[in-house]
Amino acid sequence: MTPELWWMTWTALLAATLWVPFIVGVNTEPAREGAEDPFVRPADLRHVRPWVHRAHRAHLNLLEQFLPMLAVVLIAHVAGISNGVTVWATGLFFALRIAHAVGMISGWARFPVRPMIFLAGWVCVLAVGGAIFVNG
Repeated sequence: MTPELWWMTWTALLAATLWVPFIVGVNTEPAREGAEDPFVRPADLRHVRPWVHRAHRAHLNLLEQFLPMLAVVLIAHVAGISNGVTVWATGLFFALRIAHAVGMISGWARFPVRPMIFLAGWVCVLAVGGAIFVNG
């Protein structure tokens, strides 16, 4: 297994697990008077605690960036492209996604930190894509 696929495996496991904080938060929400059965439909994010809403957004943000990153990593893998840029970009991407999720759910990664982490993740995607064009 290449280092890039190794990092993408860890990122996939993070994506597969990041729904847990949201579900824990939703299911520990205090009951609202007159609220419908919470199992009938998903929680209205306007009425949950802020960290629960942020947990939902952290999961969505990861999915938004993971798909393009995984696509370029798989294209690079099929093309036989693996170099320092692709290895560092995928490892850094995973670290950034951890930092983004922790920072977003905890609330410490406020403007401009959170958008900068997201932007750095995007640059990682572009780096792998650039390696494909340069070496492909």
